[in-house]
Amino acid sequence: MRRPTAVITGGTRGIGRATALRLAREGWDVVLGYAHDDEAAAATAAEVQALGAECRTIRADLTGEDGIDELFDGAIAWAGRIDGVVNNAGATLHIGTLAETPVPTIRRVIDLNLTSAVLVARRAVKDLGEGGVLVNVSSGAATTGSPGEYVHYAAAKAGVDALTKGLAIEVAPQGLRVVGVAPGTIETRVHADAGDPGRPERVAARHPTGRIGRPEEVAAVIAFVLSEQASYVAGTTVRVAGGA
Repeated sequence: MRRPTAVITGGTRGIGRATALRLAREGWDVVLGYAHDDEAAAATAAEVQALGAECRTIRADLTGEDGIDELFDGAIAWAGRIDGVVNNAGATLHIGTLAETPVPTIRRVIDLNLTSAVLVARRAVKDLGEGGVLVNVSSGAATTGSPGEYVHYAAAKAGVDALTKGLAIEVAPQGLRVVGVAPGTIETRVHADAGDPGRPERVAARHPTGRIGRPEEVAAVIAFVLSEQASYVAGTTVRVAGGA
């Protein structure tokens, strides 16, 4: 019996890596799209394969249409069909007030977190067969606004939530589902990459649960959304933020 195949953007670290491993355990083969970290891609692929799944890594720049086509063309050439897409690539790049955030940084953040997400979604719904699922990874910041930290990123992720709602209605007649997953503060490198590695511990007390989340907890929700058990879930964004 053919195993389903999922394309995961930003698939070699954090939530992307955890999702790849979770799906591998649940019988999926995976295609990992990544921007530049060859070492992390190879390591994640080896972990996926150790779980008995097939894995393909594709290095592609998702801020341009050519890179997105390279990723999806490569995935289809390798697997023959795509059953799920996890639209996960993103970064904050900077922490500070909007007034203090350089314009080039704002443009890069919106380009990666919103424009690329829209373009990946556009290609995904062309390639997914009936019963296929697109999961857009948003952020809890989309509803909190993240004042004083990254309003520009929050605005981009709010756009992703709107993408999920509108596109889900648009493609439902094709037998496709579009669902969002919005992580809160998760133990990943995104904060360190933005220059504030201590942020997760600093904000943990804000959460009703009193702690930050783990990538595996988000991956479990993504795996559920992709499964037949979630066949009546569409056009909504599931918050995984510890009550915040």
